[in-house]
Amino acid sequence: MGKGNGKTKGNVDLEHELPAAEDAEESAAPAPVGIAAENAAASETEQLKAERDALLDRLARLQAEFDNARKRAVREQQEFREFAAADVIKNVLPILDSFERALKAGGDASDFRSGIELIYRQFQDALQKIGVQAIAAVGQPFDPRVHEAIEMVDTTETPDHHVLEELQRGYKFKERLLRPAMVRVARNSQG
Repeated sequence: MGKGNGKTKGNVDLEHELPAAEDAEESAAPAPVGIAAENAAASETEQLKAERDALLDRLARLQAEFDNARKRAVREQQEFREFAAADVIKNVLPILDSFERALKAGGDASDFRSGIELIYRQFQDALQKIGVQAIAAVGQPFDPRVHEAIEMVDTTETPDHHVLEELQRGYKFKERLLRPAMVRVARNSQG
C-alpha cells in the first residue's frame, strides 16, 4: 500500500503541482503583459507629448519667422518708396533753384518770361526722366480712357468727336493714367 500510497501521493502531488504551476504561469503571464502595456502606453503618451511639444515649438518658430519676414518686407517697401521719392526730389531741386534765381533777378518782363519758359522746359525734362508723359489731346479723337469731356462745342472746323481745346493737360506715369486731360470736344453734323 505504501507503494500505491506513494504513487497516489506522488500523483496527487504532481497533479496539484501541475495545476498550481499552470495557475502561477497564467497569473504571471498577464501581469507582465499588463505592465508592458501600461509601460508602452505611458511611453507612447510621452512620445506623443514630446512630438506635440516639438511641433508647437516649430510652429512658434515659423510664426516668428513669418512675422519677421513680413516686417522686413514692409520696411524694404518703405525704404524703396523713400529712395524713389529722393530720386524724384533730386530731379526737381534744380528747377526750384531756377525759380529762386528768376525771382532774385531784376529785369524786364520779356527776360522774366524767357526765364519762366526755360524753367518750364526744365520741369518737363525732369518729369520725362522719371517716366511722366503728357497726354496728347488737341486734334486727337476723343478717348474716354484718357480724356475727360467738359463740354461739347458745335463747330465745323474740327471733325466730329475730336478734341477741340485742352483745358488742363493730362498725364501718364509709365502707361498708368495719373489724371485725364480735361477737354472740349467738337460736335458737328458733317463729321
